[in-house]
Amino acid sequence: MIPALLLVGLPVGLLLLGLPFAGVPAVRRLAGMLPPREAAGVLAGGAVLMAAVTVAALVALFQVPFLAVLERVPFAEVVARWPAALPVSTAAGAVLAVRSWALVARWRRQRALLVRAWTLVSGEVPADGTPDGAAAGDVLVVADDRPEAFALPGLRSAGGRVVVSTGMLRILGPAEREVLLAHERAHLTGRHRLLSAVVDLAGAVHPAVRGLGPALGFQLERWADEAAAARVGDRRLAAAALARAALAAGARPDLGPDRGPVLAVGTGPVPRRVAALLGPVPQRPRGRAARAGAWGLAVAVSGAAVGLAAAYGLHEYVEYAARALTTGR
Repeated sequence: MIPALLLVGLPVGLLLLGLPFAGVPAVRRLAGMLPPREAAGVLAGGAVLMAAVTVAALVALFQVPFLAVLERVPFAEVVARWPAALPVSTAAGAVLAVRSWALVARWRRQRALLVRAWTLVSGEVPADGTPDGAAAGDVLVVADDRPEAFALPGLRSAGGRVVVSTGMLRILGPAEREVLLAHERAHLTGRHRLLSAVVDLAGAVHPAVRGLGPALGFQLERWADEAAAARVGDRRLAAAALARAALAAGARPDLGPDRGPVLAVGTGPVPRRVAALLGPVPQRPRGRAARAGAWGLAVAVSGAAVGLAAAYGLHEYVEYAARALTTGR
């Protein structure tokens, strides 16, 4: 009976580990039905839930022999009665170690990119966090002929800055500059860096979750686009200004192959963003679309809840089986 009980845990654990491969497309589809702000929340929340399910499942599979030892069951008996215990636990432990290392490495890379971004715009990162560039309020103007504009999160005691180059300012007219600054300020006030960082770190836990990164990047840019359009009160002006700035700046500031926590004006498919701005203001779905979205959200939340409950149940299941080995049931 006990080997059968323990063997049930293996397919349950593998099922939980495979959940994100089905969950990521579902979350992307649901986010596509919502306005940018709500869509970004769904994407970030989905990434966190799927990463949590992954960690819980790996821990449950990893702990099998150790629970048995804690219950004073000889390790040799565990291996004899369930030969799969050792290889499954070893594999789960190895994956946990690799994913933990990847998570720490990713966090350190994010931090290093943020430091490098401050270094590029200020020449150095002072101990007190005060930037060396020309600043006006929350805007940091750097002398550079290359057209650049991006939202730079705060570092140490320095608050976030909208970084714009003199080359970008020469390209845009006064009204277009207002659009650009409103767009980048929306990234800072909306704390978009945190959402981006959360999904990036969740992707280090499970490779399937990385698929939410591009979708989130697009929705964050759309969120900032809509905020800029609302600020100036002219959607066509906002579309023209952001298109010109994005095409001039390119996909990212000069930070290397990974922009990390820095959100640049050229992020995401620019033609789709411009087309969206030329259309009506995004609204929450109504009627049949609203019902479909509500059902999709309910299914997504229920799936995540079931996954977490199953992961917790797997822990309890393995502990029960280990105790049963002790009593001989």
